[in-house]
Amino acid sequence: MTASKGKETLSDFQRNFLNIFVVLGSGLLCLLLSPMRFPGIELLNVAPNWLLIWVVIWSIHHPIIDAAIAGTVLGLLQDGLTGPFPTHALSLMLVGMLTARLQRQRIIQENVVLVAFIVFGMAVVAATIIALQMTFQHVLWPNSPYLSLWQIWRTHQRVALSSAILSSLWTPALYYPLHRWWKS
Repeated sequence: MTASKGKETLSDFQRNFLNIFVVLGSGLLCLLLSPMRFPGIELLNVAPNWLLIWVVIWSIHHPIIDAAIAGTVLGLLQDGLTGPFPTHALSLMLVGMLTARLQRQRIIQENVVLVAFIVFGMAVVAATIIALQMTFQHVLWPNSPYLSLWQIWRTHQRVALSSAILSSLWTPALYYPLHRWWKS
């Protein structure tokens, strides 16, 4: 009986190790996909927001605080690739918290179409948070080298809609393997 109990513990250990590998590996893969532009997956020079998709899928299966931490960490890593302003940590943290909140209210069911709609909405939220950061920066420092207010919000429309469409269309590519792993 002790030997079988030891086997179960080893199996749990292996499962936890493999789970950490899947979480870190899939997050790293999404981070590495973010700056890449593949033919056929761009719309108006905008690519899918892979990290946002990952944060939404993660947040469906985890509590609000875990979703906020995951969003913040991935946002900071993305800021390391793109630059510190505007920060992606704030937008991904809020996306994670909002998605986890939806999950707590049992609005999200295990349906990839519903998750794709959530990714669509959260992509618009994330792009709006980025545009708001740029707007606040422009209002506080009008002589900044960034875009004018009109340019910020005109660009926001294009980026938000293109990112939302592409991210929601590519959601099943990440949702099926990660959802299946986290549900088992």
